[in-house]
Amino acid sequence: MLQGLSHQARDAKSWPFEQARILLDRILRLRLTDAERDLASTLFAQGKFLEAVATLPALARPVVFQCGFGASGLPHMGTFGEAARPTIVRNAFRALTEDAIPTKLIVFSDDMDGLRKIPDNVPNRAMLEEDRDKPVSKVRDPFGEHESFAHHNNARLRAFLDGFGFDYEFMSSTDCYTSGRFDEVLLRVLERFEKIQAIMLPTLGEERRATYSPFLPISPRTGKVLQVPTLERNLEAGTIVFADEDGTRTEVPVTGGHVKLQWRPDWAARWTALEVDFEASGKDLVDSVRVSNRVCQALGGTPPEAFHFELFMDENNQKISKSKGNGLTMEEWLRYGTPESLAYYMYQSPKSAKRLYFDVIPKATDEYLSHLDAFNRDRAAGKVNLDSPAWHVARGNPPPTGSPVSFSLLLNLVSAADASTKEILWGFLERYQPGANPQSEPLLDQLAGYALNYYEDFVKPSKRFRAPDERERTAMEDLVARLKALPEGTDAEAIQNEVFEVGKAAGFEPLRLWFAALYEVLLGQSQGPRFGSFVAIFGIDRTVDLIERALRGELAA
Repeated sequence: MLQGLSHQARDAKSWPFEQARILLDRILRLRLTDAERDLASTLFAQGKFLEAVATLPALARPVVFQCGFGASGLPHMGTFGEAARPTIVRNAFRALTEDAIPTKLIVFSDDMDGLRKIPDNVPNRAMLEEDRDKPVSKVRDPFGEHESFAHHNNARLRAFLDGFGFDYEFMSSTDCYTSGRFDEVLLRVLERFEKIQAIMLPTLGEERRATYSPFLPISPRTGKVLQVPTLERNLEAGTIVFADEDGTRTEVPVTGGHVKLQWRPDWAARWTALEVDFEASGKDLVDSVRVSNRVCQALGGTPPEAFHFELFMDENNQKISKSKGNGLTMEEWLRYGTPESLAYYMYQSPKSAKRLYFDVIPKATDEYLSHLDAFNRDRAAGKVNLDSPAWHVARGNPPPTGSPVSFSLLLNLVSAADASTKEILWGFLERYQPGANPQSEPLLDQLAGYALNYYEDFVKPSKRFRAPDERERTAMEDLVARLKALPEGTDAEAIQNEVFEVGKAAGFEPLRLWFAALYEVLLGQSQGPRFGSFVAIFGIDRTVDLIERALRGELAA
């Protein structure tokens, strides 16, 4: 699937390939000597990627992509984006190297963090209050379904990632701390304690500086993650001393899950222990990445390549928060749109802030379908467009066909037909697309179901019909006459031309005002797809009847 694409990938302009080329330069720079880099470059230029990896063993070590998940709240759309974007870059990297250099994506759950804030969107909040400040992996599940709140949230995240087909390795912070996987780097933090403090303290306020330590001990008495000073360090024993909640001086090992690192040193320690090469994070974490980079270097590690994306906002332009539960959940998007439309929304313009609310789904769906159609036209002509969003969304293997009907057109069909089932919709679709059925057009069948859900939940409650004014009434009467004169089977383009001519003859300037009037009067909304396509699929006779009912005042009543 990815063989023979490296030459195109070197010149591809889309942002994932830009990041993939930066990442490849990193791998060659950090893992190889000057002479080895020259050899690798020569072999790569000849397309001999497998030979390069076989000759240079350092290239056989996997390139590690990583994303983090805050397990103290339910997964949301931003969480999905955390996994989607590195996956997209990973796929571009695989095409650039023809999949010769191994890669892996680690999805890391910060489930040993103390539960500091109680999410607004969960039940049994009083129970969570009782467990406040304990590691999330020790907090009881408010849903009563799993071993802990973290296990619940981790399971929800993994189920979605699995359902979408992500290729990843899941890691738990609790497991890494308690299993010994982080022991070496934790002992290094203990050894280089003063260096880390010198990096961290200038970034903190005066009050926080007075008590800050990179180590957050877990109280042996209460099980809470404590934010207390480190009173003593014993390098030989690998322990720290702190004052427990009751004031008792307590000594614990920094290994074995007895402590957790503060989040920025934790980030740096994770990069070091797991040898992470690439991580994407939100624009709000730029300063934190810079600080964590310095801590990582103090620990003897090499910070990963960082890619910063803009944040998603909710309908009120507020930042999406897992504790508030604002914005969309992944499950909500998938009630109204395909997984591919969701991945496309994550892909497009990562450096621009975007609203993440229900009204973006139809547009994202139709834009993805348009890109898929364009990709398949190129493919039919013998060209693979690696810069197509469809190629990135489908991880290099877009389906050979899309949908003959747009999502917005389906929404208007549901509205005009007052359809309540897919069977009703297919009665129109089969006439518009002879021979089509749910089996031959599975994507269209999916879209029909999404359109019914979206119409019922969002369009129908907000429909506002109005009566036409005099100019609009005259134009619509003219349109009725022209539609009646068209022969049976007239195609969408010919119908669209008639609609244009009516608007021009009636003096609508700009012409979009005429189309807005049609949708406001006939469908109770101000926007819609090409009206000619709508008429072709809905039927000329039914459209004439719809217009005449509007002219009699039956729709706006």
